[in-house]
Amino acid sequence: MKGAVVQVDQNRFLADLHMLRSFGASGVGKGVVRPAYSNADSAARVWLAERFFEAGLSVETDAMGNLFGLADGPSLLLGSHSDSQPEGGWLDGALGVIAALEVARASREAGGPAISVVSFQDEEGRFGVTTGSAIWSGHMGLAEADLLFDHHGVSLAEARRNVPVTGDVDPAQFTGFIEMHIEQGPVLDTAGEQIGVVSDIVGIRDMKITFEGQQNHAGTTPMHLRRDAFQAVSSFNFELNERLRNVVTPATVWTIGHMRLHPNASSIVPGKAVFSMQWRDGDAGRLGRMEGIIRVLAQEIADARGMVVSFGPLLGLEPVGMDAKLRKALENSATSIAPGRWRVMPSGALHDATNVSRLMPVAMLFVPSIGGISHAFEEDTDEVDLIAGLRVLAGAVEALES
Repeated sequence: MKGAVVQVDQNRFLADLHMLRSFGASGVGKGVVRPAYSNADSAARVWLAERFFEAGLSVETDAMGNLFGLADGPSLLLGSHSDSQPEGGWLDGALGVIAALEVARASREAGGPAISVVSFQDEEGRFGVTTGSAIWSGHMGLAEADLLFDHHGVSLAEARRNVPVTGDVDPAQFTGFIEMHIEQGPVLDTAGEQIGVVSDIVGIRDMKITFEGQQNHAGTTPMHLRRDAFQAVSSFNFELNERLRNVVTPATVWTIGHMRLHPNASSIVPGKAVFSMQWRDGDAGRLGRMEGIIRVLAQEIADARGMVVSFGPLLGLEPVGMDAKLRKALENSATSIAPGRWRVMPSGALHDATNVSRLMPVAMLFVPSIGGISHAFEEDTDEVDLIAGLRVLAGAVEALES
């Protein structure tokens, strides 16, 4: 029924959000440990499937483990992801899933627009970059993804072996996608604002780089004769900042976030170093120029030190602008719910909406992260702001169907 008033139940919403936090609760503050395909993640998805069913939605799980709660007929899709970082916060992804569930329930109770819900799998990149939505959107094939490994040597094919598959979900049934999320940065919190309406999402590139030198005795090998793989990484990291100086902007970021040494022993000069190299920017051309600099520099470091360098598959997503109609609905709702306390802003973090944009119009809204902290146990948002975001999402849904 067009024009139906969607009255969300904030207590039900908060209760479900805290219940989801209990799956993989870290015991440190509100933190969670719920990586994709872990026991905690699987249990959380069983619980979510039950909530979707109780809300009158048809439940489907595809081969990747993406979990859908489907309304009858054409519908607007809302959601995010429910897996966490190895040490994660309770709201990253989970907020968008539970907010979507509450809006879907409230809309159904009011006789309002049809709303479907999704919790994408492995958004946090245990095996790649937003892997679940990447496969669902056709950005990556499942057979190709099955060859990816996590940092412990487990393959995606092995990890998803126990997924309770029910069938594929056709994206053609959805009219658009809106993802609610915490900001994961300091802008809204610093400004004392409640809502961010996203203008665009940055692009990302991610690959593994390997330096192979010579393993040797740490006590008897002279420094000038060493082919130390860690020293190569250290030199690369130091020099990269200077090489990128005239290419990047203040908004560009790059990170070496994971490294593995072999044989990883205190009395052995490491002969091999494998590390992650990730960079993000809103301009696809700049991302490409950065890739060229990274590859050339790594090769120069290897040649100068008598080593071999190799590069893993380049994973990534292009920058994406938000759909004008969906964004306008969020802006109007934000003006009504949080007058003078919202802004339009870009997203420096990557989200499933990037992949889904290949299939349909997408939009995003943010609520503040206290202290700008995310991907940490300390991650939190004031409940008043969580509720404000929920109401903005519900208001946008109403407007789109009126």
